Amino acid sequence: MSSHPPIPTRVVLLAGPSGSGKSSFAARSGLPVLCLDDFYKEAGDPTLPQVPGSADIDWDSPLSWDEDVAVAAIVELCQKGRTRVPVYDIATSSRTGEEPMDIERTPLFVAEGIFAADIVARCRELGVLADAICLRGRPATTFRRRLLRDLREGRKSVPFLLRRGWRLMRAERAIVARQAALGAHPCGKDEAFGRVAAAAAGRCVKAKNTATIT
Repeated sequence: MSSHPPIPTRVVLLAGPSGSGKSSFAARSGLPVLCLDDFYKEAGDPTLPQVPGSADIDWDSPLSWDEDVAVAAIVELCQKGRTRVPVYDIATSSRTGEEPMDIERTPLFVAEGIFAADIVARCRELGVLADAICLRGRPATTFRRRLLRDLREGRKSVPFLLRRGWRLMRAERAIVARQAALGAHPCGKDEAFGRVAAAAAGRCVKAKNTATIT
């Protein structure tokens, strides 16, 4: 009997503005989900950027996020099917621990977060990218969804959330354009589900075509 190496796991990177529905979309996909927001830097890190003209930390800048650690976790999931991820408390901007993530032999998983587009090129070069998607919608809808979520979860102070929400609503089209330029395909949820299904179907076809009976 001849054996074949297991089909490698790959990742669908799910980007989009904050409040665009990435988390709910990822949950509905039925695939394992790596939350990239857990790789934020902690409060007090001297490399954290500030909003120009403000004392606020710019949590929407990629400089507020530990890209190298996030990419390493994705690669480990693709190669080994398991890794350890930080547990991050957004309200206190701190890591409160870490926990294991095990996707076993699942050939496809989703990594979602506002900085997902920033690692499209690296994941492609590393051979682990299945697809990259940027969810987009109406800025006013995104603003409302984001504010209600952040208030419900007590993520930051109300004045901060309002300032951030207004700034992001005005910048939303530019945010989507930037993520698209980085390689994430901008689309609504229906098209995005189709792309995820196509990536999953492609995995199944490949697995079937490479199987050998001896």
